[in-house]
Amino acid sequence: MGREEQIEEREVLDSIFPDEIIDIDEKSYRITINPDVPQKDGEDVESPTLLLTITYPPSYPDEPPILDLTLPPNAPKPPHLDISADRGPLLSSLTSTIEENLGMAMIFTLVTVLRENIESLILERVASIQAAKDRIAEEAEAQENAKFHGERVTRESFLRWREGFRGEMEAREEEERARREMAEIRGRGPKKEDKLTGRELWEKGLVGKVDEDEDVGVEDGLERLKVA
Repeated sequence: MGREEQIEEREVLDSIFPDEIIDIDEKSYRITINPDVPQKDGEDVESPTLLLTITYPPSYPDEPPILDLTLPPNAPKPPHLDISADRGPLLSSLTSTIEENLGMAMIFTLVTVLRENIESLILERVASIQAAKDRIAEEAEAQENAKFHGERVTRESFLRWREGFRGEMEAREEEERARREMAEIRGRGPKKEDKLTGRELWEKGLVGKVDEDEDVGVEDGLERLKVA
């Protein structure tokens, strides 16, 4: 009975996936899955090509089919999918669907659910990458805006500024007061008379006067000696 259902399902799948299905042997075949990843915000999201290999166990559909998920030979690694890491979680995501469909042909349903899960996984990763880009852009914009707006004034920041400003003004006043006191001390010091040169004495008529005064003094002395 199981084998008859397997053959019947395989024939139906041929009509559903005429270009995507390839037989491997009597009990195994491979279906190509091309997830339909919608474009997000104008970004070109590349859709990967995956191969789902199905093998019928003897009592399928009363027991689960044997499934494997791979990339086509020599295919490049998809940008948003790591098949080696994602294979297990993606196949495990079919467990509940398999359990719900035991006893019935389920391959078409499994292919549909698997395609949807792959599309959701890719979109989640694209959204995560975009969110990280948006966050970096927002942080850069905030830093750029901070250059023009300066620091936000709060009561605490104003009090700190006022205290610093008052301290700076007091220091300036003290420095100016010390400068004035030093100038006053220097202004009260003795003034040194300028010493005239011989030429300056002669030009002022002081040289002849000094000589005459000296001569008069000598003659007066001599006269006093004679009288005595």
